[in-house]
This record gives sequence, C-alpha cells and structure tokens, in this order.
Amino acid sequence: MNVDPLVWIVSLGLAGALLVVDVAIVGRRPHVPTTAECVRYLTLYIGLAVLFGIGVWVSSGAEYAGQFFAGWLTEYSLSVDNLFVFLLIMGKFAVPRAYQQTALLIGIILALVFRGLFIWAGAAVIDAFSWVFYLFGAFLVYTAWKVGREGEVDPDDEFHPPLLLRIVQRIFPATPNYHGVKLTVVEGGRRLMTPMFVVLVALGATDLLFAFDSIPAIFGLTSEPYLVLMANLFALMGLRQLYFLLGDLLTRLVYLNIGLAVLLGFIGVKLVLHALHENEVPFINGGEPVAWAPDIPIWLSLTSIVLILGVTAVASIAKVRVDERRAVAVPEEEPVAEPTD
Repeated sequence: MNVDPLVWIVSLGLAGALLVVDVAIVGRRPHVPTTAECVRYLTLYIGLAVLFGIGVWVSSGAEYAGQFFAGWLTEYSLSVDNLFVFLLIMGKFAVPRAYQQTALLIGIILALVFRGLFIWAGAAVIDAFSWVFYLFGAFLVYTAWKVGREGEVDPDDEFHPPLLLRIVQRIFPATPNYHGVKLTVVEGGRRLMTPMFVVLVALGATDLLFAFDSIPAIFGLTSEPYLVLMANLFALMGLRQLYFLLGDLLTRLVYLNIGLAVLLGFIGVKLVLHALHENEVPFINGGEPVAWAPDIPIWLSLTSIVLILGVTAVASIAKVRVDERRAVAVPEEEPVAEPTD
C-alpha cells in the first residue's frame, strides 16, 4: 500500500485538529458530559472511522479496508479494557467527576504519543527482521494466557500503582487536596504536586503498559504503518465519552477478559503461522517456508474478531441477566425471632 506523504500530513492534521478542538472544549469548561453529548461525539467518531474504512476500500481495495476494520475493532476492544483500569485509578485517587474528563483527555493524548512511538519502532523492526513475528506471536499468546487467568473484572479490585508512579510519589512532595485541574501549587513557600499530577502519571504509565499489548496485536493484522496508526487514532477517539456513557455498565462485560484472551490468542497464533509461512530463520525448516503453515486471510481474521467480540458481549449480558433473576428469585431470609419467656 503506497501512501502519499500528503495523505499522511492531511490525516494527521485532521486528527490533530479534532484533538485540539476537544482539548479547547474541555479546557474551557471542565464538566461531566451529558448522555446526549457523549452519544453525539461517539456517533461522530465511529462514523468517521467507517467513512475512512470505506475510503481505503475505494482507493486501495477490500484487502486493506479489511485490515483497517480488523485493526480498529481490535484496538477498540483493547481500549475498552483500558477503561476498567481508568475506573480503578479514578476511584483510588477520588478524582472529582468534574475533573475526570480533563484527566482522561490528557491520558488519551499520552496514549497517542506512546502508541505513535511504538508504531514507528515496530514498523522499523519488522522491516529489518522478519523473524520478529515469532516474538510478537509468542508474546501475544502469553498475554492471552495471562489475561484469561485474571477472570471477571471487579470494579472493587485494588489498584496496584505502576513502578513509575511509586517512584514519583516517593521523590516529589504532594498536597492531599485537589486544586481544580492544576498539576502543582505553592503552599508554605514550597511547590507541591497535586493529586491530579499523580493521576496523570498513573494514566501515562498504564497507557505505556497497554501499548505493549496493543501494538503487536494490530501488527498481526496489518503491516501497513499508516493503517496501524489510523486504527489506533480512531480507537482512542471517543474513549473519553465512552467512559462517561457506559460508566457502571462496563462492569456488565463480565466475560471481557475471556473474550480479549481468545482474541489475543487468535492473533498470536496467526502471527506465528504467518512467520512459518514466510520463514527465513535458518534453524527452522532449513530457512525455508513451512509448507503446511497457512497464511490466514484478512477476511477470516475480521470475521473471527467480530464473532469473538459479539459472543463475548452476548454471553456477558446473558450472565448478568441470569444473576439478576436469581437475586430476585431468592428473597432475603427474615431474622428468626428469639423466644420470649
């Protein structure tokens, strides 16, 4: 896929413009967005992603369009998983609802920066070393196993601060009180960091960790840096609105970890098979491609991703409804009255 430099510039310019507008709106008036506001923004961002995919189809063919949609859906599902961690962070540091939007927006900007760096590095490594697909595949299979073992997501789980956050908390003096969305304040002649600064460090460290999972996953679906970048951009757009729109409904996706484990495992196996199909490693089959290893086509990948995510959502909703019915069907036991003399 040959992408003209002008297309790169225009695409990044439009994405940057949307981000600037978003920052301006939130920065001018930190608030809790209404449901109508969230729905409008989500409809806009999802519509733009679909239009972009159609544009790729028209200009470059169905194969590349399928790669974009598969990558976008995968990154979007992984981004939804991020929201659970964001919920834990916001709860741990008792971030006021009015300031959560600002924290999320800055966290998303940090995610874009980290993922951009990982995409650039990943594309360079894949270009130079084809055997890296073996490493990516093995890493995703291991990640799938680890995610699958976590079980259901509980919003009351304890938040474990990343190493970077623990270092920051030890080194820099902090005030226990929020001062709007300010990151530092001067108290008693000393400059102290606010809880908002700590929250942003936590979000940034979390984004960095999630980039290790998401970038190998999408490179398992497309090796086109342009499509990888745009899929990540569209997946992160609207994530802030999705956080407020879903809220407690996120906890109803009880099988999300299992679904993501299957998804990551599928992409990991696909990567290993692709590496075997185009093998150049000397100690594997004498450096020749492995004939029996199939190269899974993108249409099958896209179909599998849609099925995995659909089954995950339906199974989660069904389980929650069954649990709710059982809770209603089993009345609370009335206390037994003690005999009187």
